Amino acid sequence: MIWINAILQGVLLGGLYALFAAGLSLMFGVMRFINIAHGDFIVTAAYLMVAFVTGWSIHPAVAVVLVLISLTTAGYINQRILLNRVLGKDILPPILVTFGMSIIIQNALLEIFSADSRRLPAGWLETGSITISDAISIGWLPLMMFGAAVAVIGGLQLVFYKTALGRMLRATSDDPEIVPLMGGNNAHIFAVATALASLVVGIAGIFLAMKTNFDPSAGPARLLFAFEAVIIGGLGSLWGTLAGGIILGVAQTLGAQIDAGYQILAGHLVFLALLVVRPRGLFPKM
Repeated sequence: MIWINAILQGVLLGGLYALFAAGLSLMFGVMRFINIAHGDFIVTAAYLMVAFVTGWSIHPAVAVVLVLISLTTAGYINQRILLNRVLGKDILPPILVTFGMSIIIQNALLEIFSADSRRLPAGWLETGSITISDAISIGWLPLMMFGAAVAVIGGLQLVFYKTALGRMLRATSDDPEIVPLMGGNNAHIFAVATALASLVVGIAGIFLAMKTNFDPSAGPARLLFAFEAVIIGGLGSLWGTLAGGIILGVAQTLGAQIDAGYQILAGHLVFLALLVVRPRGLFPKM
């Protein structure tokens, strides 16, 4: 039962990793673009949530809306003004620019919030759980994270395959040079894709703030988990991203069950093993 509980907790943890990864997968799927600052934006969203709730005493529900609006708007503006200028066939300029953004964000957060780790008090969500048996219980917060991951990925799938915007995003992904001939604007479409990814980043940051302690340097680790989940699931596959997050989460919880020091290492080893067996991931779309 202990091992079953570890697997169950890993599946729920995978929901958080899927939230980390969904925005990264979306940006790569539309623009073939990897944002090195992705993890730092997640941490920024977490800091915004803490600042709104504990610093400015804003109601948590209102703070959630403000964080999501802030991240979505910032994502659109950032893509439209800066990142669109460096997109092209050469992948190096976007990587260098977003790496620089990562350094700037980390130092700005350090200057504003100090190096002390923070966490958003979640009240009863931190301890509340559903008891299944004496050895198995499901926490409300992990359950909410997993439900949010499924809802977000399902919503993105709906947007991509059932809306006019989704058709334009898929057309841009397939052949960005032909989109202007159809009346589309690549700069705007790329910015909309980044805004959607940033919305998901905001959701991930809010749950990160409630789930664990974080500090200004926590972004690269979040990026690593997101990248591993995307690669495991397969580039361009949103549901594959959820599967990748679950595999990574289960590997970590099983590793922690063996020895606490093996938790992160177990996830990396499973990632490397799957990369050897399935270099394109489990459900590749690209």
